[in-house]
Amino acid sequence: MSGGRYESHYLRAVDPARPRGAWIRHTTHQPAGEAATGALWCTVWDAEAGPPYAVKESVQAPPPARFAARAEACGRVAAWDLSAAGEGPPLRHLPRSWMYRAPLPRTKPESPLPDAVFTGWIEAGGRRTEVAGWRGMVGHNWGSEHAERWVWLHGVGFAEAPGAWLDVVLGRVRVGRVLTPWVANGALALDGRRYRLGGLRRVTVDARPGAFEGTLPGLGVAVRVTVVAPAGQTVAYVYADPAGGEHVALNCSIAEVRLRVERSGRPALELASAFGGAYELGVREAPAGVAVEPFPDP
Repeated sequence: MSGGRYESHYLRAVDPARPRGAWIRHTTHQPAGEAATGALWCTVWDAEAGPPYAVKESVQAPPPARFAARAEACGRVAAWDLSAAGEGPPLRHLPRSWMYRAPLPRTKPESPLPDAVFTGWIEAGGRRTEVAGWRGMVGHNWGSEHAERWVWLHGVGFAEAPGAWLDVVLGRVRVGRVLTPWVANGALALDGRRYRLGGLRRVTVDARPGAFEGTLPGLGVAVRVTVVAPAGQTVAYVYADPAGGEHVALNCSIAEVRLRVERSGRPALELASAFGGAYELGVREAPAGVAVEPFPDP
Protein backbone atom coordinates (compact mmCIF):
# COMPACT_ATOMS: atom_id res chain seq x y z
CA MET A 1 0.00 0.00 0.00
CA SER A 2 2.12 2.86 -1.30
CA GLY A 3 -0.01 5.57 0.30
CA GLY A 4 0.46 4.27 3.84
CA ARG A 5 -1.67 2.16 6.14
CA TYR A 6 -4.04 2.34 9.08
CA GLU A 7 -5.48 -0.34 11.33
CA SER A 8 -8.10 -0.31 14.07
CA HIS A 9 -9.15 -2.84 16.69
CA TYR A 10 -12.31 -1.69 18.43
CA LEU A 11 -15.34 -2.63 20.48
CA ARG A 12 -18.69 -1.21 21.37
CA ALA A 13 -20.68 -2.38 24.37
CA VAL A 14 -24.04 -1.33 25.78
CA ASP A 15 -25.70 -1.92 29.12
CA PRO A 16 -28.90 -3.91 28.46
CA ALA A 17 -30.69 -2.21 31.37
CA ARG A 18 -30.12 1.52 30.73
CA PRO A 19 -28.57 3.90 28.16
CA ARG A 20 -24.93 3.40 29.09
CA GLY A 21 -22.28 2.27 26.66
CA ALA A 22 -18.67 2.40 25.52
CA TRP A 23 -16.77 2.65 22.25
CA ILE A 24 -13.05 1.85 22.55
CA ARG A 25 -10.42 1.75 19.82
CA HIS A 26 -6.73 0.84 19.62
CA THR A 27 -5.37 2.23 16.33
CA THR A 28 -2.23 2.31 14.21
CA HIS A 29 -1.42 5.05 11.70
CA GLN A 30 1.48 4.75 9.24
CA PRO A 31 2.05 7.23 6.40
CA ALA A 32 4.18 5.94 3.51
CA GLY A 33 7.85 5.67 4.42
CA GLU A 34 7.32 6.55 8.09
CA ALA A 35 7.26 4.59 11.33
CA ALA A 36 3.90 3.50 12.66
CA THR A 37 2.37 5.39 15.58
CA GLY A 38 -0.61 4.45 17.68
CA ALA A 39 -3.51 5.82 19.66
CA LEU A 40 -5.84 4.75 22.44
CA TRP A 41 -9.43 5.98 22.23
CA CYS A 42 -12.19 5.66 24.82
CA THR A 43 -15.70 7.10 24.80
CA VAL A 44 -18.17 6.34 27.57
CA TRP A 45 -21.89 7.15 27.50
CA ASP A 46 -24.36 7.50 30.35
CA ALA A 47 -27.33 9.43 29.02
CA GLU A 48 -28.82 9.75 32.49
CA ALA A 49 -25.66 11.50 33.76
CA GLY A 50 -24.88 13.86 30.87
CA PRO A 51 -22.90 14.02 27.60
CA PRO A 52 -20.37 11.36 26.57
CA TYR A 53 -16.88 11.41 28.08
CA ALA A 54 -14.13 11.11 25.46
CA VAL A 55 -10.36 10.57 25.73
CA LYS A 56 -7.74 9.89 23.06
CA GLU A 57 -4.02 9.53 23.70
CA SER A 58 -1.43 9.26 20.95
CA VAL A 59 1.40 6.82 21.64
CA GLN A 60 4.68 6.16 19.86
CA ALA A 61 4.26 2.42 19.46
CA PRO A 62 1.21 0.61 18.12
CA PRO A 63 -1.03 -0.37 21.06
CA PRO A 64 -1.93 -3.97 21.89
CA ALA A 65 -5.11 -5.41 20.45
CA ARG A 66 -6.24 -6.62 23.89
CA PHE A 67 -8.67 -4.15 25.45
CA ALA A 68 -6.87 -3.23 28.65
CA ALA A 69 -5.18 0.18 28.73
CA ARG A 70 -5.10 3.70 30.13
CA ALA A 71 -5.38 6.95 28.17
CA GLU A 72 -4.78 10.53 29.26
CA ALA A 73 -4.95 13.74 27.24
CA CYS A 74 -6.23 17.32 27.56
CA GLY A 75 -6.87 16.86 31.26
CA ARG A 76 -9.04 13.78 30.72
CA VAL A 77 -8.25 10.28 31.94
CA ALA A 78 -9.79 6.89 31.23
CA ALA A 79 -8.77 3.30 31.88
CA TRP A 80 -10.37 0.00 30.98
CA ASP A 81 -9.99 -3.75 31.23
CA LEU A 82 -12.61 -5.65 29.25
CA SER A 83 -12.97 -9.17 27.96
CA ALA A 84 -15.43 -10.39 25.34
CA ALA A 85 -17.12 -13.73 24.80
CA GLY A 86 -19.14 -14.86 21.82
CA GLU A 87 -20.02 -18.11 20.10
CA GLY A 88 -20.86 -17.07 16.55
CA PRO A 89 -18.39 -17.13 13.66
CA PRO A 90 -16.67 -13.92 12.55
CA LEU A 91 -18.32 -11.64 10.03
CA ARG A 92 -16.33 -10.53 7.01
CA HIS A 93 -18.33 -7.71 5.49
CA LEU A 94 -16.83 -7.86 1.99
CA PRO A 95 -18.61 -10.57 -0.02
CA ARG A 96 -15.49 -12.16 -1.60
CA SER A 97 -12.34 -13.33 0.18
CA TRP A 98 -10.06 -12.02 -2.59
CA MET A 99 -11.21 -8.49 -1.74
CA TYR A 100 -9.21 -8.75 1.50
CA ARG A 101 -6.02 -9.41 -0.48
CA ALA A 102 -6.53 -6.99 -3.38
CA PRO A 103 -5.58 -3.28 -3.35
CA LEU A 104 -9.26 -2.39 -3.82
CA PRO A 105 -11.39 -1.72 -1.90
CA ARG A 106 -8.98 0.33 0.18
CA THR A 107 -10.79 -0.36 3.47
CA LYS A 108 -11.07 -3.94 4.78
CA PRO A 109 -13.72 -4.40 7.50
CA GLU A 110 -14.43 -7.45 9.61
CA SER A 111 -16.03 -8.26 12.96
CA PRO A 112 -14.22 -11.08 14.80
CA LEU A 113 -17.15 -11.06 17.25
CA PRO A 114 -20.24 -9.48 15.69
CA ASP A 115 -22.26 -10.48 18.76
CA ALA A 116 -20.32 -10.32 22.03
CA VAL A 117 -20.94 -10.17 25.77
CA PHE A 118 -18.51 -8.08 27.84
CA THR A 119 -17.23 -8.25 31.40
CA GLY A 120 -14.71 -6.07 33.21
CA TRP A 121 -14.61 -2.40 34.14
CA ILE A 122 -14.15 1.11 32.76
CA GLU A 123 -13.00 4.24 34.60
CA ALA A 124 -13.68 7.60 32.97
CA GLY A 125 -13.37 11.01 34.56
CA GLY A 126 -12.80 9.46 37.98
CA ARG A 127 -15.94 7.33 37.78
CA ARG A 128 -15.69 3.54 37.71
CA THR A 129 -18.30 1.41 35.94
CA GLU A 130 -18.49 -2.33 36.41
CA VAL A 131 -19.34 -4.10 33.16
CA ALA A 132 -21.21 -7.40 33.35
CA GLY A 133 -23.40 -8.84 30.63
CA TRP A 134 -23.12 -5.83 28.31
CA ARG A 135 -23.92 -6.70 24.68
CA GLY A 136 -21.95 -5.45 21.71
CA MET A 137 -19.27 -6.46 19.24
CA VAL A 138 -15.53 -6.57 18.51
CA GLY A 139 -14.39 -5.11 15.21
CA HIS A 140 -11.25 -4.83 13.13
CA ASN A 141 -10.54 -2.81 10.02
CA TRP A 142 -7.46 -1.79 8.08
CA GLY A 143 -6.47 -0.30 4.76
CA SER A 144 -4.77 2.52 2.93
CA GLU A 145 -7.59 5.04 2.77
CA HIS A 146 -10.93 5.84 4.38
CA ALA A 147 -13.98 6.08 2.16
CA GLU A 148 -14.97 9.59 1.16
CA ARG A 149 -18.12 9.13 3.25
CA TRP A 150 -19.04 6.15 5.37
CA VAL A 151 -21.59 4.74 7.80
CA TRP A 152 -21.24 1.94 10.32
CA LEU A 153 -24.33 0.46 11.98
CA HIS A 154 -24.55 -2.09 14.75
CA GLY A 155 -27.63 -3.09 16.69
CA VAL A 156 -28.47 -5.45 19.56
CA GLY A 157 -31.06 -5.61 22.33
CA PHE A 158 -34.17 -6.06 20.23
CA ALA A 159 -37.05 -6.91 22.57
CA GLU A 160 -38.88 -8.89 19.89
CA ALA A 161 -35.83 -11.03 19.05
CA PRO A 162 -33.24 -10.98 21.85
CA GLY A 163 -30.63 -12.93 19.88
CA ALA A 164 -30.78 -10.75 16.77
CA TRP A 165 -28.04 -8.38 15.70
CA LEU A 166 -27.23 -6.06 12.79
CA ASP A 167 -23.70 -5.22 11.58
CA VAL A 168 -23.35 -3.22 8.35
CA VAL A 169 -20.83 -0.85 6.78
CA LEU A 170 -21.71 1.53 3.97
CA GLY A 171 -19.43 3.73 1.92
CA ARG A 172 -19.17 6.20 -0.92
CA VAL A 173 -15.82 6.36 -2.70
CA ARG A 174 -14.43 9.22 -4.75
CA VAL A 175 -13.09 8.20 -8.15
CA GLY A 176 -11.57 11.30 -9.68
CA ARG A 177 -14.31 13.91 -9.48
CA VAL A 178 -17.09 11.35 -9.22
CA LEU A 179 -18.57 10.17 -5.93
CA THR A 180 -19.94 6.64 -6.24
CA PRO A 181 -23.40 5.68 -4.92
CA TRP A 182 -23.67 4.11 -1.49
CA VAL A 183 -22.46 0.51 -1.30
CA ALA A 184 -23.46 -1.59 1.72
CA ASN A 185 -22.01 -4.83 3.10
CA GLY A 186 -22.89 -6.71 6.26
CA ALA A 187 -25.42 -9.00 7.82
CA LEU A 188 -28.53 -9.36 9.91
CA ALA A 189 -28.68 -12.31 12.30
CA LEU A 190 -32.24 -13.38 13.03
CA ASP A 191 -33.89 -16.65 14.09
CA GLY A 192 -30.60 -18.53 14.00
CA ARG A 193 -29.74 -17.45 10.46
CA ARG A 194 -27.46 -14.80 8.96
CA TYR A 195 -28.83 -12.78 6.08
CA ARG A 196 -26.21 -11.14 3.88
CA LEU A 197 -27.08 -7.51 3.12
CA GLY A 198 -25.93 -5.20 0.36
CA GLY A 199 -23.21 -6.26 -2.02
CA LEU A 200 -24.05 -5.16 -5.55
CA ARG A 201 -27.69 -4.61 -4.62
CA ARG A 202 -28.84 -1.01 -4.72
CA VAL A 203 -29.36 0.62 -1.34
CA THR A 204 -31.40 3.69 -0.47
CA VAL A 205 -29.74 5.83 2.21
CA ASP A 206 -30.34 9.08 4.05
CA ALA A 207 -27.40 9.55 6.43
CA ARG A 208 -27.26 12.70 8.55
CA PRO A 209 -25.61 13.65 11.85
CA GLY A 210 -27.61 11.90 14.54
CA ALA A 211 -30.04 10.12 12.21
CA PHE A 212 -30.03 7.42 9.55
CA GLU A 213 -32.69 5.89 7.34
CA GLY A 214 -32.04 3.28 4.70
CA THR A 215 -33.28 0.15 2.99
CA LEU A 216 -30.72 -2.64 2.79
CA PRO A 217 -31.63 -5.52 0.47
CA GLY A 218 -30.23 -9.01 0.64
CA LEU A 219 -30.91 -12.46 -0.75
CA GLY A 220 -34.51 -13.18 0.21
CA VAL A 221 -34.64 -10.27 2.63
CA ALA A 222 -34.94 -6.48 2.77
CA VAL A 223 -34.29 -4.49 5.94
CA ARG A 224 -35.53 -0.98 6.53
CA VAL A 225 -33.26 0.64 9.14
CA THR A 226 -34.03 3.76 11.16
CA VAL A 227 -31.52 5.05 13.70
CA VAL A 228 -31.82 8.10 15.93
CA ALA A 229 -29.12 9.28 18.34
CA PRO A 230 -30.33 11.02 21.51
CA ALA A 231 -29.71 14.77 21.57
CA GLY A 232 -26.24 15.62 22.88
CA GLN A 233 -25.03 12.01 22.75
CA THR A 234 -22.92 12.05 19.55
CA VAL A 235 -19.14 12.38 19.85
CA ALA A 236 -16.97 13.69 16.99
CA TYR A 237 -13.31 12.79 16.40
CA VAL A 238 -10.78 13.74 13.74
CA TYR A 239 -9.65 10.77 11.60
CA ALA A 240 -6.46 11.17 9.56
CA ASP A 241 -5.89 9.44 6.22
CA PRO A 242 -2.43 7.85 5.82
CA ALA A 243 -1.98 9.56 2.44
CA GLY A 244 -2.97 12.96 3.87
CA GLY A 245 -6.20 14.76 4.60
CA GLU A 246 -8.73 14.29 7.36
CA HIS A 247 -12.26 13.15 8.06
CA VAL A 248 -14.55 13.69 11.00
CA ALA A 249 -16.22 10.62 12.51
CA LEU A 250 -19.44 11.12 14.46
CA ASN A 251 -20.41 8.23 16.73
CA CYS A 252 -23.25 7.43 19.10
CA SER A 253 -23.19 3.99 20.68
CA ILE A 254 -26.47 4.28 22.61
CA ALA A 255 -28.73 5.09 19.66
CA GLU A 256 -32.31 3.98 19.13
CA VAL A 257 -32.57 1.54 16.22
CA ARG A 258 -35.67 0.17 14.50
CA LEU A 259 -35.78 -2.51 11.82
CA ARG A 260 -38.54 -3.61 9.48
CA VAL A 261 -37.54 -7.00 8.15
CA GLU A 262 -39.26 -8.39 5.07
CA ARG A 263 -38.46 -11.98 4.15
CA SER A 264 -39.78 -14.07 1.31
CA GLY A 265 -42.92 -15.93 2.29
CA ARG A 266 -43.14 -14.46 5.80
CA PRO A 267 -44.99 -11.55 7.38
CA ALA A 268 -42.97 -8.39 7.91
CA LEU A 269 -41.28 -8.24 11.31
CA GLU A 270 -40.76 -5.05 13.31
CA LEU A 271 -37.79 -4.93 15.71
CA ALA A 272 -36.90 -2.09 18.08
CA SER A 273 -34.04 -1.37 20.49
CA ALA A 274 -34.34 1.77 22.62
CA PHE A 275 -30.57 2.32 23.04
CA GLY A 276 -28.84 -0.77 21.63
CA GLY A 277 -27.66 0.83 18.39
CA ALA A 278 -24.30 2.19 17.28
CA TYR A 279 -24.26 4.78 14.49
CA GLU A 280 -21.05 6.18 13.03
CA LEU A 281 -21.03 8.70 10.19
CA GLY A 282 -17.77 9.70 8.49
CA VAL A 283 -17.62 13.01 6.62
CA ARG A 284 -14.93 15.35 5.32
CA GLU A 285 -15.82 18.31 7.52
CA ALA A 286 -17.63 18.70 10.81
CA PRO A 287 -21.28 19.63 10.27
CA ALA A 288 -22.44 23.00 11.55
CA GLY A 289 -23.02 22.96 15.28
CA VAL A 290 -20.94 19.81 15.91
CA ALA A 291 -18.07 20.24 18.40
CA VAL A 292 -15.07 18.09 17.48
CA GLU A 293 -13.07 16.59 20.36
CA PRO A 294 -9.72 18.37 20.96
CA PHE A 295 -7.53 15.43 19.99
CA PRO A 296 -5.37 15.42 16.83
CA ASP A 297 -4.94 12.31 14.73
CA PRO A 298 -2.57 10.55 14.74
